[in-house]
Amino acid sequence: MQQKMVNTLREVKARKVPSGEPKIIPKGEFVNITQDLGGNYTVTWQGNMLRIDGTDGDAIGRKPEKLDFPAPEDGQISEQQVWDALETIYDPEIPINLVSLGLIYKVDIDQDSSRVNIDMTLTAPGCGMGPVLVGDVEYRVSLVPNVDTVNVNLVFDPPWSRDMMSEEAQLEAGVFF
Repeated sequence: MQQKMVNTLREVKARKVPSGEPKIIPKGEFVNITQDLGGNYTVTWQGNMLRIDGTDGDAIGRKPEKLDFPAPEDGQISEQQVWDALETIYDPEIPINLVSLGLIYKVDIDQDSSRVNIDMTLTAPGCGMGPVLVGDVEYRVSLVPNVDTVNVNLVFDPPWSRDMMSEEAQLEAGVFF
């Protein structure tokens, strides 16, 4: 993608790269879109690199990604909806979703406390985007009906390898042998 300078059309939440620190970009600010892979946007603003979630794409003149989950009639958290939300989160450097990459190790739902606990890993222990990806998981899973809290636990055992990727992801990444 060629970089593009745009004006924010409304106030928008963003996360600083790579720390994941929350920031608010006010309405009417000029930002430079540097990447739009995987449904999210990487922008620069006031000398900082920030990530804007695709659900807020309208704030920078893009079509927002819609995550709309019907509320289950039983008032419970749907595990399938949690997995569906996780499949909308893409690695910022490899535009393949975290589930297909094999980065999500466990989803545990505590219905009594409306809490979702997720064990996930990174493609490399020193991945600088770890805090941003954790923020993506927390945000997107929190959009699932009846979820009050999302707890993401980064784990590195077992270590991730490309063998954990789905066959489709391996084909897409060009590493299927």
